[in-house]
Amino acid sequence: QVQLQESGGGSVQAGGSLKLSCVVRATTSSRYCMGWFRQAPGKEREEVATLDSTGSSRYADPVKGRFTISKDTAKNTLVLQMTSLKPEDTAMYYCAADLRNAYCSPWTQYKTWGQGTQVTVSS
Repeated sequence: QVQLQESGGGSVQAGGSLKLSCVVRATTSSRYCMGWFRQAPGKEREEVATLDSTGSSRYADPVKGRFTISKDTAKNTLVLQMTSLKPEDTAMYYCAADLRNAYCSPWTQYKTWGQGTQVTVSS
């Protein structure tokens, strides 16, 4: 089992940048799939980006070229660097983890979720 804590959300104007962090508290594992998700009011939760222990990353089409997912292994932190933010990016952002597999897939079942951090982008 793993515990996650997001931070870094806030309010920015369109075109601005934010860096979200997710501190991971878990036993050491060489296998993982970590993901960032977001959910806006009245909409379904959607995957934003994923990163797995093979080094592979995947991005949702709306954020490709603008968001970057990475990890800081020494600090046990998953990072989502967001640039060129748009009002459509406004949502609650969550990180999630699956420690069962070494890679992510569209069928990954994330067992643990953070509490979320709010991102608001104004025009």
